[in-house]
Order: sequence, then structure tokens, then C-alpha cells
Amino acid sequence: MKELELKYGCNPNQKPSKIFMEQGELPLTVLNGKPGYINFMDALNGIQLVRELKAATGLPAAASFKHVSPAGAGVGEPLSDTLKKIYFVDDLGELSPLAAAYARARGADRMSSYGDFVSLSDVCDEITAKIIVREVSDGVIAPGYTEEALALLKTKRKGNYNIIAIDPAYKPAPIEHKQIFGITFEQGRNELKIDDTLFGEIVSKNKDLPEKAKRDLIIALITLKYTQSNSVCYAVDGQAIGIGAGQQSRVHCTRLAGNKADNWFLRQAPQVMALEFVDDIPRPNRDNAIDVYIGDEYEDVLQDGVWQHIFKTKPAVFTKEEKKAWLTQMNHIAIGSDAFFPFGDNIERAKKSGVKYIAEPGGSIRDDNVIATCDKYDMVLAFTHIRLFHH
Repeated sequence: MKELELKYGCNPNQKPSKIFMEQGELPLTVLNGKPGYINFMDALNGIQLVRELKAATGLPAAASFKHVSPAGAGVGEPLSDTLKKIYFVDDLGELSPLAAAYARARGADRMSSYGDFVSLSDVCDEITAKIIVREVSDGVIAPGYTEEALALLKTKRKGNYNIIAIDPAYKPAPIEHKQIFGITFEQGRNELKIDDTLFGEIVSKNKDLPEKAKRDLIIALITLKYTQSNSVCYAVDGQAIGIGAGQQSRVHCTRLAGNKADNWFLRQAPQVMALEFVDDIPRPNRDNAIDVYIGDEYEDVLQDGVWQHIFKTKPAVFTKEEKKAWLTQMNHIAIGSDAFFPFGDNIERAKKSGVKYIAEPGGSIRDDNVIATCDKYDMVLAFTHIRLFHH
């Protein structure tokens, strides 16, 4: 198949719409459903991300995409009991590495992942499909599917769930094109390899960069390679935990991603893990209630006449002081930036979320200020000398 007609483009008024190959056949097959224009944009960005994560780490990888940026990404490291519980997979028994990767990708920022498009580096197995089936999702792309996984996925969305298989041997042409306002742009594909050789120039006084930190920095940078710029990514324990995408100001990226990373850690606090939800509460309602409860507008879910529809017993307020005390336990977080940090204020914000390891291109006229701020907090700062803009 050389081309595939779509219902419409980004919006319903944008017709006609299709995906096609100028030479050769499409390297993908739609096994179920009718993916749309944005679905394919998410799928094709996501599959590149997980391929690179798998190549760089040697572990199965997964990504959760929304509006052409990842909401989460992770590799197949085993999950702690705490992570299994906050990712709501503690009832599924032993997870395969691929299932653990998707649980990480989906669980890091559940609000943003609502209605995601899933990308998997490996053949989708049954346990991974079980996680996908229980979540609100638009579709999945993978190199293949076991019979059991495919049968499960085909039951989703009344049989209309989008399932795409992509040829694992497919390699795109080295030159890519896009059009804006009728004008064609051409550039070489970003084939830059991201691995631990990028961390050879450590400019901070602290030079101690452990192997796990290198892995997390690699995950952050590969995630950024497929995130709408400007972008910043916080990562730890084999996954992205906070992604700030598409902001004009870099410190706003750092704040946005940092707030998401904080929420990820706050969900692990005893007060949150002990929340007792009413039976059969829809998963999105539960996720939204948790997000509000740990935020500044917690009264919205604790007021009389509301909490009774969410919780079995009214929770105590998770106070600002308690949250601040809990967040001081965040540590050894890695952060990557797709371009240089222009001021030390980014480092100050990162410190509040437990950042210890930083990878960024360097090249700001205020690099000295950035380095000095890192040294103030005994952070490890590596200059990669690579920029990762993605548009």
C-alpha cells in the first residue's frame, strides 16, 4: 500500500487528507480501527522515540503521546511496590519488561496521558495489552502483536481501537520535507545518536555521574528529541517523570516539568496512597481527584456534597507544609534540556524537585552563572554541545 486516505487532517474542515510514500510502500499496516492524521503524527514520532530508547538502553521501551509530544516515556526496569500501586497495576501480577515500560510511560503523568497514543519498541504481549485496554487511549503502534494481545486490543472502544503494526526494519530516507503555507522545507533527518559519550565534559566541581544517572539523562535527552520545543525533561529510575513542552521561555519549561515531577512524587506520599475511593469510581475521575487533592485547589474535592461521591471517608487536608516536607525527600533526579539554560534560575527551580544531574548543550553567555549555581548545590552538570529542537 503506497497511500492511505484519512477522514480529515488536524481539524474536520481540513480535507482531503492522507498519508503516502513518494517512493515505495508504506512501512505500516492498520490492523484495526481508522487512525486519523494526529494519530499517525503521534504514532510515528513515538515509535522513533521508543526505538532509540531501546537501542540506547538495551531495554524494551514505551511512550505515551498526546498532541505530538510525549506525556511519558520509560524503559522496562522492574517496578517497586509503590510504583505498581500509584500506576494502578498492582493487581496484574508479574509484569513483563515491556508492560513495566508502558506502566511507567502511562503512569508518570496520568492527566496528560488521558486519551494517549501508545508506542512500543517490542512486540506487544498480553500483559501489556491488559494495561492498555483498561486505560482511555486512542491507539497503539508496535512492531507486532501476539495473538492474545491483538485479540484483547480489538475488544477496546467497541472494536474500533486503532492498532498499527510497523515494519521494524523500516529506515526512512536521510532527507525529510514538510510544507508550511505552500512552501516546502527540506532538511537532513536528526540522526544524532544519544548515548553516554555525550557526558564526557562535566563542567561542575562534582564529577560523580553514576551509571543509573547516565541512563536517566539518556532517557531525558531522547525524550526531548521528540518533544515540541522549547522543552525540558525530568527523569529518574528509568523513566521521564515531568515533561515541559512547547514553551517560549525555558524557565517556564523547567517550572512546568518540575511541577509535573513534583506531582509524580506527591502521589507516592502516604496521605495520597491511603485515599479510599468509592467503589467503581471511573479511572479518569479518580485520577482527576488525586490531581486536585495534591494541588492548591484541594477544597474542590473535599467540600461537603462532593467528597462523598469520590471517597469512602473524607480525607484530611494534605497541607502545604506536609507537601513541602515530603518533597524534600526527592533526590537524584536527572534533567535534560533541548537547548542551553540561559540563567541560573532554571537550576534554582530544578533544585526544588531534587535534581542532582543535568545535561544541557552549554553555550550561553551566562554559562558561568549556570555552573556556579550548580556548584552551590553540589550538582553534576555535563555540557553535551548538542541541541535537540523538534518542531
